[in-house]
Amino acid sequence: MPETIFQGLFDTDLTKVISVRDFMLCLATALILGLVMAFAYMYRTRYTKSFVVTLALLPAVVCVVIMMVNGNVGTGVAVAGAFSLVRFRSVPGTAREICTLFLAMGAGLITGMGYLGFAALFTLVLSLIFMLYNRLDLGVKKNGAVYKTFAITIPEDLDYTEIFDDIFQEYAVSHELIGVKTTNMGSLFRLTYHITLRDAAKEKEMIDKIRCRNGNLEIAVSRQETTITEL
Repeated sequence: MPETIFQGLFDTDLTKVISVRDFMLCLATALILGLVMAFAYMYRTRYTKSFVVTLALLPAVVCVVIMMVNGNVGTGVAVAGAFSLVRFRSVPGTAREICTLFLAMGAGLITGMGYLGFAALFTLVLSLIFMLYNRLDLGVKKNGAVYKTFAITIPEDLDYTEIFDDIFQEYAVSHELIGVKTTNMGSLFRLTYHITLRDAAKEKEMIDKIRCRNGNLEIAVSRQETTITEL
């Protein structure tokens, strides 16, 4: 009776059945590799609890699915189609999160195929490289302080098309008006610019001149962010 618990209803003499020992060994390995990837992701990275838990469990889930497919081509194609439809998060993820999910799925896939040594090597090497890149701040703009977004409020009687051009030419390498919005019942305009400063130390001096031009109305300055659609 205990031997039949882990047998499939549709198993035949030609079907290769995975032993309970091998199943538990692969599952335990996948869980350990998932934890390694989760801790590697947490290194010098902003994260959420739900994503870290998902990352730790994902290799085990993929591993079990691959073991259950067990060489069946038709089932494998169906599983691949199901994975392509799954959304791992309710909101769009960053490129880093998407890459980490693929790494976790890769580790689970290798483990499910039974190559535990390769799975461990893959996880260790990629996790170390991931942590190294984070440590080196690979891809971070060294002069990121000069890329700013200015939101400037002006009265409705001012022509916003060229009102600040002379100031921008003095303090900025480039500037671009990316948005115009009316506010305060249409009595004010809110202009949004992307600006590359010549010297970040002169930002306040530039703001003071803009304040004189816009009647000391609100000015908001923030760092330019790369949007998800631009990744």
